[in-house]
Amino acid sequence: MLRDTIFAVTAITPNCRYTWFNALLFNAFGKISMKRYSLLITVAAALATGGTAVASEIYKWIDGDGNVHYEDRPTANAAVERLDVVSRNTDNSAVQARVSASREARAARKQVAAEAPAGMSKEELRAEQEKREQQCQTYRDRLESFLRSQRLYREDEAGERQYLEEAEVMAARTRVEGQIKEYCGS
Repeated sequence: MLRDTIFAVTAITPNCRYTWFNALLFNAFGKISMKRYSLLITVAAALATGGTAVASEIYKWIDGDGNVHYEDRPTANAAVERLDVVSRNTDNSAVQARVSASREARAARKQVAAEAPAGMSKEELRAEQEKREQQCQTYRDRLESFLRSQRLYREDEAGERQYLEEAEVMAARTRVEGQIKEYCGS
């Protein structure tokens, strides 16, 4: 154990011919220990299968009393139905994005309802909400293009590009962020 630790420390120094990976994988004699080899294989297998979909077979059958049963193996019952089930790992960022979008849409609907005149019909209110959602998406797309673009410009009357200075770019971003807060409710 002490030899492995000393070897791992010396392997990290810049003048050593071994990388940190070799230091973790090999012992002081240049051989792979079985424990480290099995750990390497386990980690590689986990990384290789971590994001894939898993398919399994589920069998559905109904007993004589009308109760529905689900099992992982077929039974002797003649009325067995095979169900193909595919499960995937949950994409947390996608779930968070959907929840955030749902909250923002709800807040925008409440804001439109609060600002709407008392005599407004449901159809008019719905049309106003759709208009605000379209404007919200337009401003979000515009902010995204501001953030992605290396240089921003506007066209003058002659159709030539006039590149914006940094202060103008920041002012435009601030303006669009304000419009997003106004129309998206966040």
